[in-house]
Formats: sequence, structure tokens, C-alpha cells
Amino acid sequence: MGVVLVHGVRTSRTMWRPQLEALDRAGVPAVAVDLPGHGSRAGERFTLDGAVEAVAAGVDGLGGRALVVGLSLGGYVAIAHAARRPGQVAGLVAAACCTRPRRVLVGGWSALAAGIGRLPDGGARLNDGFARRLVGERGLADLGAGGFTLEVMPDVLREVGMLDPVAALGAVSAPVWLVNGRYDHFRADERRYLAACRDGRLVVIPGATHLVSVVAPVSFMRVLLEAHDEVGTD
Repeated sequence: MGVVLVHGVRTSRTMWRPQLEALDRAGVPAVAVDLPGHGSRAGERFTLDGAVEAVAAGVDGLGGRALVVGLSLGGYVAIAHAARRPGQVAGLVAAACCTRPRRVLVGGWSALAAGIGRLPDGGARLNDGFARRLVGERGLADLGAGGFTLEVMPDVLREVGMLDPVAALGAVSAPVWLVNGRYDHFRADERRYLAACRDGRLVVIPGATHLVSVVAPVSFMRVLLEAHDEVGTD
């Protein structure tokens, strides 16, 4: 059983380099995809339909069925993909996305993103400074190796604002792992998410923040491998 990894907003598939290395050592086939508007697809407009198709293509490349793992934006996309393409999903790990994208929340983020986008460098220095403080030099190197696409935020926020991940989880029959850092600001609705799952479990990683796979890679990898072990014979 293969693993498809789906990155967060503004970064790219390179954020998953440590996990890809660990999965390779474990003999697990894996691929990290670039979503529209990110990484190798930076010239494209982000749409949810295009993002779901990117995940579907990654799964097809691994034989048509996989454990799908997404973080933050990637988590929202992975949930949407699982609801739309249930036959492709042996299991779902949705990390750092357990807040429903209420319109008031998305509106606030949209205003903030617009303000940052008006900075002379488009917010690049601010982005790098926050990332370095939160994840350190190695984490920043992995997050930024494919480039930071700050201009994608308006499209992402518009598309994410239309999602209902709680309803989508209710349509997912595969096992679901909801993974959050203890100090993640995107875990406000984790209990509602868990209640919506037909076969769900919640994992909270002590000491970790929003980018849980980057700041707590060992703990996150343990959850990923446990999920793979459970669905690997599916």
C-alpha cells in the first residue's frame, strides 16, 4: 500500500522530504504531490477541483488506492478527495485542519493576506522570519525548497471557504486519523470532526504546533506508519 502526501499552503511537496526518506527506508512506496499554484505548478490558479485531481493522480501513480496524508491546506484537500473519490482511499490522515473554515474566519485571513501581499516584497521576508522561528533551519529548508508562493492565498481562501469538512468526513468510510499539535490554532473543531467520522481516531501530539509534521517529525511519522500498518493489507 502506497502513501500520498499533500502539502500545506504556500509551500510545496518538498516539505515532505523527511517523511519520504523515512518511508523509503521502511520500504513503503510514496509520492508527494504539488497542488495547483504551488511548487512546480506555481504558474497555475489554485482550485479545489484541481487540487483533488492532483491527489487522485498521485494515487493512480501508486496503483489506484493509497493512504492519503494531508497537512493544513493539504488536510482540507485530502478530506475533500476522500469524500469524492472513496475508492482511492484506504485510509486518511488529516493533520492540522480541524477548524471548520467559517466565512468569518476565512474573511479575516483574506484581509490579512491582502495586507501582507501589499508589502514591497509580497511578504517574503515576513514569511521566512516566521517559518525560521517556528520550524528551524532544516524545517525552513524543506518548506522552501520548492519555493514559497505567497500570491496563492486569495484563491486558496476563496476555495477553502466553500468547504464543509465535517459533512465530507461523514461520507468517508475509510479509517481516519485526525492529527493535531497540542498548540495548533487549527484544532478548535477537532471533537466535531471526530464525531463525524465513521471510523475515526484523534491524535494530539504534545508540544507541537500547527506544522506538526515539521516540528515533531518522529511523532508524526509514528502515527503515519501506524496508520499504514492498519490499512496496508486492505
